[in-house]
Formats: sequence, structure tokens, C-alpha cells
Amino acid sequence: MPSLKDIKRRIKSVKNTRQITKAMKMVSAAKLKKAQDEIVAARPYAEKMLELIGSLASKASPDSHPLLEKREVKKITLALFTSDRGLCGSFNSQLLRTAERFLRERGSSGASLYLVGKRGGEYFKRRNITVLNARPVGSGRPAYGTAVEIANDLVGSYLKGETDEVHMIFSEFKSALTQKPLTIKLLPVSAPENEENKEGEGKGEYIYEPGEEAVLASLLPKYVEVQAFRALLETSASEHGARMTAMDSASKNAGQMISGLTLVYNRLRQAAITKELMEIIGGAEALK
Repeated sequence: MPSLKDIKRRIKSVKNTRQITKAMKMVSAAKLKKAQDEIVAARPYAEKMLELIGSLASKASPDSHPLLEKREVKKITLALFTSDRGLCGSFNSQLLRTAERFLRERGSSGASLYLVGKRGGEYFKRRNITVLNARPVGSGRPAYGTAVEIANDLVGSYLKGETDEVHMIFSEFKSALTQKPLTIKLLPVSAPENEENKEGEGKGEYIYEPGEEAVLASLLPKYVEVQAFRALLETSASEHGARMTAMDSASKNAGQMISGLTLVYNRLRQAAITKELMEIIGGAEALK
């Protein structure tokens, strides 16, 4: 049985841990508010861009731009967005399981990874799969310049013929309690199924100014950048929400542990005091 000193030391240790988890919860709550405002502001633009590009892709010829060209799929690139740090519950493990399932279903023999976030890099570096690039998310708020770099890498790999399809997995922010891994096809750009299945809604044909090739050459790379930036923002907000929830649960668990240890400490101390009193009474009786 542990001594009173051991239990007291453990209570102090748990209290120190609870202070850390409470502080991390407050920091994540403050960061979450900013990240949530950013994704709420950026998401409509990204969704409208997706709708616009899908509509254009359904009308334009696949030969009008290389990013619209469909090829026989032999090589696939998966861009996976995770976090740099842990202590955020099952946030990273859900994304990694989703990526594993995607690779298993599509066949990992011809697949390669573009990893954004240290957790993804640490997980896949021990596995037999090609990693094109592994970069950290970085501290601070996601920057559009980072999204441009990611988009340029993915588009460059596709245009060089190093991959035939590019998919992206990131965590879609629903609320502080709910984050959902989302898989989207990034390249080649294609119309959504509901857009392809529309028949005769009076939309007519598009008139491109200054021309079809110029419009697509400008919009398609921008579309990839916007989707990469959305993935960064969604992942950032999801990470802060998951960490805030995890630290809140950890603080509550630490409080329950402190209560239980305090109860054990009081019982042991009471037993020790009772034992000393019995020894004193026994000694006094022996002297009579």
C-alpha cells in the first residue's frame, strides 16, 4: 500500500497536470474562435468556386486545358492534412485511418503521398509507401502563400505526368465537438455528378471572354489553391476544436482523480492517527 507521502506527491502531480490542461483548453478556445471565423468566411467562396469550376468543366472540352484531361489511372497522389502536435484526442488518428482505408481500397502499389503536418509524416515514414513531400503546417494561422506552394507542387506533379489523379483528405470542421474527415478529388477537375446529370435547364452555352483557354488557364490553378487553403483552414479549426474538447475532458478526469486520491489519503491518515492513539492508550494501560 502506498504511503501518505506517496499519495500526497501524486495529488500534487495531478493538480499540476490539471493546471496545464486547463491552460491548454483556454488557449485552444481562443484560437478556435479566430479559426472558426476564418473558415466560416472562406468556406462559401471555396464552395462557390467548386460549383463554378464544376459547371465550366461540364461545358468545356477536356482538351481545352491539361487539368481537365482524364487519363487512365495508374498512379494516384493523396494529399493528407494532419496537425503538427498531438494532445487533440482522436483528431489525427481519424484522418490516418481514413487515409489507410483510401489507400487500401484504391491499391497502394501505385499511390504516393503528399503530407501536410508532422503527425502524418511520422506515421507514414515507417510504412512502405512513396512520400513525395512531407511538410509541417507551421505555427500561427494558415497563410494563403502556403496553400499556393502546396497547389503548385500538386499541379506540377500532375502536369509532368507523375500522377494521374490527385485526391485530398482533411478534417471538415462542424463544431468544437464534431470534426469529420473529408475526401475530395482535386485533379483532374471534373463536374460533380449532379451537374453532369442535369438536362436542359435553359442555361445555354458559355461565352468565354477573352477566350476559353485564357479563362480556364486563370481559374483552374486558382481553384486548386482555394481548395488547398480551405483544407488548411478546416484542419486548423478542427485541430483547435478537438484539442479544446480533449483538454476539457482531461481536466475533468484529473479533478475526479484528485477527489479519489484525497479520499484515500484521508482514510490512510485517519487509520494512522487511530493506530497511534491505540498505541498510546496501550502504553498507558501497561504502566498502571
